[in-house]
Amino acid sequence: MTRKATNKLLHKAKKSKSDEFYTQLCDIESELKFYKKHFKKKVVYCNCDDPRISNFFKYFVINFEELEIKKLLTSCYREQTSDLFSEKNQDNGFFFEYTNTDEEKNKLSSPEIKLFNGDGDFRSYESIELLKKSDIVVTNPPFSLFREYVEQLVKYNKKFLIIGNVNAITYKEIFQLIKENRAWLGINLGRGISGFIVPEHYELYGTEARIDEFGNRIVSPNNCLWLTNLDTFKRHEDILLTKKYSGNEHKYPEYDNYDGINVNKTEDIPLDYGGAMGVPITFLHKFNPDQFELIKFRKGNDEKDLSVNGKCPYFRILIRNRRIQIKSE
Repeated sequence: MTRKATNKLLHKAKKSKSDEFYTQLCDIESELKFYKKHFKKKVVYCNCDDPRISNFFKYFVINFEELEIKKLLTSCYREQTSDLFSEKNQDNGFFFEYTNTDEEKNKLSSPEIKLFNGDGDFRSYESIELLKKSDIVVTNPPFSLFREYVEQLVKYNKKFLIIGNVNAITYKEIFQLIKENRAWLGINLGRGISGFIVPEHYELYGTEARIDEFGNRIVSPNNCLWLTNLDTFKRHEDILLTKKYSGNEHKYPEYDNYDGINVNKTEDIPLDYGGAMGVPITFLHKFNPDQFELIKFRKGNDEKDLSVNGKCPYFRILIRNRRIQIKSE
């Protein structure tokens, strides 16, 4: 029942442009504490954020000196009132530049924003000009535009740390970036992201939906991720393998349309198998490119979904253990 509610929640959020998920400060702090070294003397851009209400902006202002940031840029699509979920918007988006001066600190409750000539969409010329001036982009972009958003970051060769739906892994453009070692998953995934603030009119689906002590309405989809190209310790840690293929072949059925075996859980990856293995997409959260090679996503040799005895398991990523290859050479 909870999973159905969760899927309905995310589907509704994707379909309706008026529905937005706002990131909690606690979740930003929980993730960004692992990337502090990357921000020294860098220009940070939050290009989907109103500085008056954004917790991303708040985080970087609070930690400006500790992170030794050079400059903080934020921009917002259209003009919004101080009410987080007001639908009374003007035509112009706006931006704000913060360098931690005493004057700026004294005006944080009502920052002097500057209006764009246009609507402030991240794809607009004005927003892109700010993007060009930045080093790292950190934000929660529109899920429905995730492919296009990441494509733009790659086009302008930007470092980034952004939130998305776990299903973004299944987009061929995103998977290709991960396969080419140009992007990877961050530290927190699923329940590691505790929930999002939603508007008053938004129905609170699921058993974990709640109203916090500040009156914020929180939903917890439990299937979101951080996507980044900032290096972390996690992607250099080997997955501890304890299972064996030899003697347990019946637990690892072969695919009908690819020379490889099916593995239902990451923890069940055998330590003694050197061929192709199909694993769940959540494997990417523990993926170490030095330990495993990503072969392809989802499809067999016939370009149809991987199948076992005529049945297709949920999307699989085909991988190969590099360690076994090295030992056999």
